[in-house]
Amino acid sequence: MVLRPGSTSEVAECVKLAAQHGLTVVPQGGNTGLVGGQIPNPDGSEIVLSLSRLNKIRHIDPEGYTMVADAGVTLQAVHDAAEKHDRLFPLTLASQGSCEIGGNIATNAGGTAVLSYGNTRDLVLGLEVVLANGEVWEGLRTLRKDNTGYDLKQLFIGSEGTLGIITGASLKLYPAPASVEVALVALDSPAKALSLFSLAKSHAGNMLTGFELMPQSGMQFVCEHMEQSRYPFEEQHPWYVLIEISAGTKDIDIVSLTETIFTEAFEADLLRDGLLAQSKAQAADFWRLRHGLSEAQKFEGGSIKHDVSVPVAKVPEFLEEAIAAVKEAVPGCRPVPFGHMGDGNIHFNITQPKDANKAEYLAKWDDVNRVVHGIVASYNGSISAEHGIGILKRDLLAEVKSATEMNMMRSVKKALDPTNMFNPGRVL
Repeated sequence: MVLRPGSTSEVAECVKLAAQHGLTVVPQGGNTGLVGGQIPNPDGSEIVLSLSRLNKIRHIDPEGYTMVADAGVTLQAVHDAAEKHDRLFPLTLASQGSCEIGGNIATNAGGTAVLSYGNTRDLVLGLEVVLANGEVWEGLRTLRKDNTGYDLKQLFIGSEGTLGIITGASLKLYPAPASVEVALVALDSPAKALSLFSLAKSHAGNMLTGFELMPQSGMQFVCEHMEQSRYPFEEQHPWYVLIEISAGTKDIDIVSLTETIFTEAFEADLLRDGLLAQSKAQAADFWRLRHGLSEAQKFEGGSIKHDVSVPVAKVPEFLEEAIAAVKEAVPGCRPVPFGHMGDGNIHFNITQPKDANKAEYLAKWDDVNRVVHGIVASYNGSISAEHGIGILKRDLLAEVKSATEMNMMRSVKKALDPTNMFNPGRVL
């Protein structure tokens, strides 16, 4: 059964009925999650509760830089509503046309703007949540400072629907950038990309709003398979970085700032080539190359995926070690590591060897996971930087969390959802 309530009160009534009859409920937003937390069991034993009809912007306070929105509002609609008031909601994802803000919050989504603005949990001021007994926690405060006890909203952010159903959120807004510069550069190695990041950060500070690493293999896939994508350079290069610098006021000359970074980077022999977007359309073309990386891999067969993070300074070492290890484990495989180098989050995806059997390749998933996650652990990294745990990584969680941490999480689950009604079997 799929339930599609149209209000918070209807969500609460659905939850009360489910509790009375001992049923289990799977909350679902835009269904774009990548670890299976929003997908019901195939045996038909679980109710899906879709939030998509809760799709209204409740209030915008431009002077206070806040917005209150229903959980089913798409991320793109949040962006559009903020832009009408010359404001910015910075969470940016490739799926923003279909993902919903409630799901973004429930999974603590990351995206390409974490470098400057933080994860989703850093963008939320308050929540409205339906609890397991059907009560509604009305926590839609828009205060920037509230030091009255436990910060309850943080329990639900990143909980993946296991503790309660988010029905509304108070969100932080920012001034819309007065100017944005986007550049695409080519370089030899992740080590040089790290040096470039340090250089760009030292000049731009928090104005550095994007720093995305891409390999030649991924660039090739995008240009071959994605519409409106073309290779931007005359020659191919081993690695690329997309850089975005944003200024909040017109008084800051970010064109000169970007050119200064380019000049110093070339003088330090960090770059092979570089392009500065000459228009909004060209900037969008550069971002299209980055956002197309995941989808483009589908056309090349099976892809074993990892959403990992390591300390930023260790990204080059991790990539060198992990690429060599997976090539040894699966000869002929084609690593496509890409992502948010500025915050240490790499999507370490590995495309099957050419002409390999897709099913046979994907059967190696667990073996390849052990190789990659073992290397991640050696760098004190994370096996899930932004996608969450869901079902896909549930059994891995106890391998990377201490018994104390697991007991703490189970205690929170038991306290807020004593009958295990919400998303049973996910995360824990």
